[in-house]
Amino acid sequence: MPTMKALQITKPHELSVVTIERPQPGPGEALIKVMASGICGTDIHILEGEYIGDYPVIPGHEFAGVVEQVGEGVSRIKIGDHVAVEPNIACDNCSYCLNNQQNFCENWQATGVTLPGGMAEFVVAPEKAVFDIGDLAFEEGAFVEPLSCVLHGVQKTNLRLADKVVILGAGPIGLLLLQAVKVQGAQSVSVVELDQARAQAAEAAGADMLYRSLDDLPKDAFEVVIDATGVIPVMKRTPEFTRKGGKILLFGVPPKTNVEFDAFTLFLKGLTLLTSYTSVRNSLQAIDLLKNKRIDVKSLVSHRLRLEEFEHGVNLIKNKQENVKKVMILPNG
Repeated sequence: MPTMKALQITKPHELSVVTIERPQPGPGEALIKVMASGICGTDIHILEGEYIGDYPVIPGHEFAGVVEQVGEGVSRIKIGDHVAVEPNIACDNCSYCLNNQQNFCENWQATGVTLPGGMAEFVVAPEKAVFDIGDLAFEEGAFVEPLSCVLHGVQKTNLRLADKVVILGAGPIGLLLLQAVKVQGAQSVSVVELDQARAQAAEAAGADMLYRSLDDLPKDAFEVVIDATGVIPVMKRTPEFTRKGGKILLFGVPPKTNVEFDAFTLFLKGLTLLTSYTSVRNSLQAIDLLKNKRIDVKSLVSHRLRLEEFEHGVNLIKNKQENVKKVMILPNG
């Protein structure tokens, strides 16, 4: 049987590149040669033992590649297609799936979390989770998953034309949120970011106003406040900046701990507090926006590394070194 290289997290804080048997697609599945796989905060949480799933696991849920082989019954996807993968695999038969809430599937599985992922030379995925990206670059295709999550979150806000929006944090997700909110029709989008390089990236991506500290941000000024940091002290302050009747979207992935809000402020201002978990059928939207250049992701890639350099990429992100934004792993060179 043919083999492949894969990055495997064997248990929290331990990983290695291993040579294992190359998977074979079963009925309704496609074998994908992975050309680009982005390191996500979820991968770091898995490495540090802070996320669901069992070990050992091959991480990587933001990836794109070429269809190498297809299993019996596959009809929509063909060998040679350039594709991206929606990693969340729903059963389509539980109470949530039948209510079009596949992101809460009772039998949920996820490529790169509970199933082998894209930090490998090859990966298998069900055809229903595989999407043709046409002539998009593979690195752009690797953004389909995070962008689809962003689109789901922005749609949950029911953003109105000419709303004033502020985004807290200008990492890769914050920059995607910035662009998506502008596409949705916001009057202005302000960004708060302490890091100089990320602040400059936000300005280049079209931020209308840039603030370097929450203390500089005007109070009661925004119809929609979006936290893209997942940092508890930042999340706690979001009601300060929201107009009466406004909405707060907590988008950044927080640690497993409590966050306290002033309950009377939420009541007095009539605020709507929202969260957003993964995505629901947003992959085609993401691909269309990328193809039509409505959202640019090329400028978000700061590093391209080999599979063996995965841990180095994680450290770059955790320590915010070398003006890091999105780190791409290229399993096949």
